[in-house]
Amino acid sequence: MIASGGLSNKKDIQALCKVQDEGIMGVIAGRSIYNGDLDLAEAQKYADELSKKK
Repeated sequence: MIASGGLSNKKDIQALCKVQDEGIMGVIAGRSIYNGDLDLAEAQKYADELSKKK
């Protein structure tokens, strides 16, 4: 499953990482990256760190 819409900050990333065991394998974050609200490399690094803590 791919989540879409609404991803714009670390809080959103935390929420998705909490439910990753429910089958969410990715997220669409186009607008937040395009607008410069979210740095893709930082977001991926943060998600990876949260996933390792599980």
